[in-house]
Amino acid sequence: MIARALTIAGSDSGGGAGIQADLKTFQELKVFGMSAITAITAQNTLGVQGVYPVDVEGLRQQITSVAEDIGVDAVKTGMLFDEDRIRVVAEKIRFYKWKNVVVDPVMIAKGGASLLTENSTNALIDELLPLATVATPNIPEAEAITRRKITTIDDRKKAAQDFLSMGVDSVVIKGGHDADNNNTIDLYFDGKNYHYFEYPRVDTKNTHGTGCSFASAVTAELAKGCTLLEAIRNAKEFIHFAILHSLNIGGGHGPTHHGAYGLFKNQGSEGKTWQESLHKQ
Repeated sequence: MIARALTIAGSDSGGGAGIQADLKTFQELKVFGMSAITAITAQNTLGVQGVYPVDVEGLRQQITSVAEDIGVDAVKTGMLFDEDRIRVVAEKIRFYKWKNVVVDPVMIAKGGASLLTENSTNALIDELLPLATVATPNIPEAEAITRRKITTIDDRKKAAQDFLSMGVDSVVIKGGHDADNNNTIDLYFDGKNYHYFEYPRVDTKNTHGTGCSFASAVTAELAKGCTLLEAIRNAKEFIHFAILHSLNIGGGHGPTHHGAYGLFKNQGSEGKTWQESLHKQ
């Protein structure tokens, strides 16, 4: 049977992020993708023009319909909009006892617009993060959740410890926002060891949807039975190719190329110049 992955997130009318990016990623990584939409957004490469939440009962029923017929091998959460929808999602994850849970705490769009209401952070911390197999915040999201300023790798290590103290099994703090570094360094902490995934920074403004796509790639790999470390390693390579061959669409932050991994990964060494290192706690 094909592996099944569910994304619970917002819809991106521009197609670069959110549900659309997740389903494209699932398809590229050969898993069967399903969705439960939390909100409809009017957005494009220039920014978010509007956010329109789906009725809470409608969200609950979407999840129920998928779970009780098709089944779920891994689930990813993205933009959840507010505390009511966060609580519904957490309730359903607990009810179905899903184990492969990837929480991407989407809070801010690429253009700077808030995608999570101010009163929702506590619900995210109290209800959802304790259910996470892995959380995948970027640096601004990690700062908002831990209330810790992050400027160095040591800061990230302390923030990672904060996440685990909130009940998360493991965390990847992504380094794309660390503009002072010529490489992007993602820090993965499993409670015992720190793993660093270091790639050359790609000079492009077309990075819309990178966080969504990375988290959904992790979800797809977990659905197929990969270990968490394997899933993160494969997802990192997937998103690097997607950025390296990004699409120059629209007048702002263009989308990544979800098909690049399959098209280019076997064509020479391009995209392979990366390092993975392990540091014991």
